[in-house]
Order: sequence, then structure tokens, then C-alpha cells
Amino acid sequence: MQAPIRIGIVGYGNLGRGVEQSIRQNPDMELVAVFTRRQPETVQASVPVVALSEAHSYKDRIDVMLLCGGSATDLPEQGPQLAELFHTVDSFDTHARIPEYFDSVNRAAEASGHVSVISTGWDPGLFSLNRLLFEAVLPEGNEYTFWGRGVSQGHSDAIRRIEGVQAGVQYTIPSDEAVAQVRRGDNPTLTTRDKHLRECFVVAEAGADQARIEQEIKTMPNYFADYDTIVHFISEEELRANHSAIPHGGLVFRSGITGEGTKQIMEFGLNLGSNPEFTSSVLVAYARAAYRLAQRGENGARTVFDIPFGLLSPKSAAELRQGLL
Repeated sequence: MQAPIRIGIVGYGNLGRGVEQSIRQNPDMELVAVFTRRQPETVQASVPVVALSEAHSYKDRIDVMLLCGGSATDLPEQGPQLAELFHTVDSFDTHARIPEYFDSVNRAAEASGHVSVISTGWDPGLFSLNRLLFEAVLPEGNEYTFWGRGVSQGHSDAIRRIEGVQAGVQYTIPSDEAVAQVRRGDNPTLTTRDKHLRECFVVAEAGADQARIEQEIKTMPNYFADYDTIVHFISEEELRANHSAIPHGGLVFRSGITGEGTKQIMEFGLNLGSNPEFTSSVLVAYARAAYRLAQRGENGARTVFDIPFGLLSPKSAAELRQGLL
């Protein structure tokens, strides 16, 4: 029997804990260690917890490292650094910066002979794949993506990085009317503001300038500047009581025509009870693909566009042809 794929986790927040849970559902994988910037003795996990500064000592004990930090500040630094030591998978989700992030990780991964799969999850990730597929099938048409209603981990993390913010959660809320127009095949022209509202619930530190915090949130490029954004300041107790769950979801549409104007609409949707647990499950599937690519002798950065679906499954090609094709 083939030895299990040895997995490491960097960062033990919601996403890291979700990876730990997902690995239990994948018998061809084994979690080796969790790596943290915190004091290791303060982190409780099912495997040894190691200081991130000591990750290099696990170079020969881990097959794929899953990077579970935030896209705002963690991954731009950790992605290239850890690609020098390990095969990696991450969920970098700042869409506007993916090309430059890809380049930085690719340089490190190619130089070290590693495979690094970036920007996995569901958007970017599964939604990206559907946008590509839908566009290829319906070249004459329009693409629409809606997110929510749900908690965005990346946007919530960006809020929490602002000086004076103790805790915070951000909800992305799609416009019902905009979704209805797309489903009808109206092919509306929708601006970023037309499609979504962003609503933030923030716990400010004692004495913090709430007006400054609100202004920093609303003007944050790549996250909030292009949206109508509502900011509520609430107590920590209210945040725990009313905003501790992390649901999410969304829709991808392609509204197009074939033949002599026949209307065609393609739709893919997700309704997620836990955003981080689902995202973690996607990362784990792509860890299997990264390992298999590495076994073939490949190296460098990859996105979901570069990886055949068959590499995500623990089943053989013959089993997939028989059971799912």
C-alpha cells in the first residue's frame, strides 16, 4: 500500500483547523505538524505544534505544506519563502494581485524544484474554473459572479489588520434584483456596486478612533473601495453571540447565445455552512494534485487552470472512467 501523503499546516486559525478536519476524511493523507508564529505551547492541535521559524527542520518529513494565513500580509511573504523549502498549496484570494503573487512564488518554486499551487479554494478556485468552462462553451455571452450572503474570510482578516480593531467580521450580500435580471437572461450591465453590498461588524479597541477605522475600511483598495460598505461598531459580546458562524456561498452565471440567437444560461452555485471548512477541503484536494505533479518531476507555480481534475481524486484514472464518466 502506498504511504500516505505527509501534510503540514502553516497557520492554525479557522482555515488551518478546517484542514486538520478535512485530512481525517482523506485516508491517503497524514497530518505531520502545525507551524505557527505564536508560542507553540499556546496552540492545541492533534499533532505536534512547531514554531514557524523551525519549519526548515521538517523539509524531509513533509510532502506538501498547506499555507493557511491571510492574503493581506501573510501569504505575500510566506508563499515565496516556503516554496523554497516545500511543495505548497495556498488560498491567496486578492484577485487583483494574483499575477504578481504567482510570479513571486513561481520564481521560488522553480529555483528550488518544488510545485506550488496558488489561489485555490472556491473563489478564486472552483468559481474560476467554472468561469473558464462557461466562457469556452458559450463564447458569445456575459459572465456574472455573485458572492454571499456570507462571511468573507479575506475581507474580515483585512479589517482585523487595521490599527485599533480588536475583532471584526465582514458580510458580502448580493443584490437580489441583479441576480434575478441575470437569471431572466436580461444580460444587464452591472457595476461592482450594483452587484453587492459589504456590511462590516467591528469591535474597536478602547479609545480607538472609530471614524478613522471606518474611513480606512471604506477606502481600502482591492477590498472595499469599489463597493457600498456599511460599518457597524458593536461590542465583543454581540460579535460572539450574533456573528460567530462563518457561512458563505455564491453563484457563477454565463448568459449567452448559440446558433441563430438561442438563449443559453449556465449556472454554478454553492451554499456553504462553513466557508473555512469548505475552503480547507479544496486545499486538501489540491495538495494531492501538487504531490502527484511533484512525483512526475514537475516544478513551479500552478493555478487551478493548470491541473486536470483527475489529479484531485484519490481514485485511479480507470476508477474515474468507470464510476464517474
